[in-house]
Amino acid sequence: MIAGTNSGVGKTTVTLGIMSAMVQKGIKVHGFKAGPDYIDPSHHTFVTGNASRNLDTWMMGENACLELFERSAANAEISVIEGVMGLYDGSIDSSGHGSSAHLTKLLNTPVILVVNARGVAQSAGAVVMGFTRFDKDVNLAGVILNNIASQNHYDYVKEAIEASCSVTVLGYLKKESDITIPERHLGLIPSEEQKVNSDLYDKLGQMVRKTINIDRLQELAGSAGAFPEYDKLIFTERDSSLEVTVAVARDSAFCFYYQDDIDLFEALGAKIVEFSPLNDKSLPDGIDGIYMGGGFPELFADRLTKNESMMSSIFEANKQGTVIYGECGGMMYLLEKLIDCDGRSFKMSSVLNGTSRMEKRRQGLGYVIVEAASDNVICSKGETFRAHEFHWSKLQDVPDSTVFAYNTRKSNGKRTGVDGICNSNVMASYTHIHFSSNPKLAVNLLSSMAKRSTHKLAAERT
Repeated sequence: MIAGTNSGVGKTTVTLGIMSAMVQKGIKVHGFKAGPDYIDPSHHTFVTGNASRNLDTWMMGENACLELFERSAANAEISVIEGVMGLYDGSIDSSGHGSSAHLTKLLNTPVILVVNARGVAQSAGAVVMGFTRFDKDVNLAGVILNNIASQNHYDYVKEAIEASCSVTVLGYLKKESDITIPERHLGLIPSEEQKVNSDLYDKLGQMVRKTINIDRLQELAGSAGAFPEYDKLIFTERDSSLEVTVAVARDSAFCFYYQDDIDLFEALGAKIVEFSPLNDKSLPDGIDGIYMGGGFPELFADRLTKNESMMSSIFEANKQGTVIYGECGGMMYLLEKLIDCDGRSFKMSSVLNGTSRMEKRRQGLGYVIVEAASDNVICSKGETFRAHEFHWSKLQDVPDSTVFAYNTRKSNGKRTGVDGICNSNVMASYTHIHFSSNPKLAVNLLSSMAKRSTHKLAAERT
């Protein structure tokens, strides 16, 4: 586990550098990300060549995290898990669930703590001492220092840490202005947009091999404790009644998907076909349902608007009763209009009534507990599940007759309002679901697609 003292400390850069260094040594690496995140795993995937997976003890529960981890880790020589926020930061219900610390104790894996050394020397010893004493069940096995100014600076900080708390400092990264992954309002830019030169990852790996003890990191990884027993509940048996074809929107505008969810759909019986709302003229033939994930439609609104034939294809599919599920950016595309950060209005597909408008500040962030306010294609009224949200837009111009899908509250129980628009065959919301955390939702969605497909086939025969 590569964890940090806090957000912004450089753990993503360190993690990618370590992954790249190991790949350069010929080691088969698998990446994981603690917490709900689509962007960092996209960079892990690019570097390692293996689809990175998310592990979230609050959203999924311990059993699911164990199953998902072992399922992918078994295919690699070493697993590198990037933490979330600071080591001990989790859900706001004060349970500690969702934190890197909770996950690392669950998996029995050692922690490497990334410390930002900018502007400190001996004080770094006090910081690390606090992290080692806060929870002695966490195996804090080493420290990596980021933003080191010089060799002397590194020597001072290293001595202060090792003398005060007996934790080994494994190396450092210097401040390099040209080693920067581009960012914007939702965080780093996903690797799918190819705005990060692949040479950057190689350069990071080369830097790490010079200044961080990779051999010692491998030894520490091998010291992980015995893997706990668990019940296998997610990837079980294929269901012939769920053998539907699902069109998944995937391009630079729609790229927020959890790989384990796609795997789950396929394991249940679905066939996945991808399409691009940016580039394709129409939906794939022979589909039973559409899944539109999150992403950045606001950045590609002009291109989406100009692709009228794709919007017409989706609109017609909706009229014919095709089941459509949209999350966040996917919902924005399904509405009538999108207003971007500059106040420009763009026509969207008009499958649903309403407008999404980008704001200057975040409109939603963090874990949510969702209760279905009405029956929809993934759950029935009254059912609850855990999810997360992260968006800068908000709904407006929604008709009074709109049927909202969810009532939501924060992980500490504080109510946050309603979310989601639904009708007989469409479900769209700001809520992001990790279907592996509640496989029943995936079964329900595919079942809805199968039923609609059967009804449509019967109507055509009639």
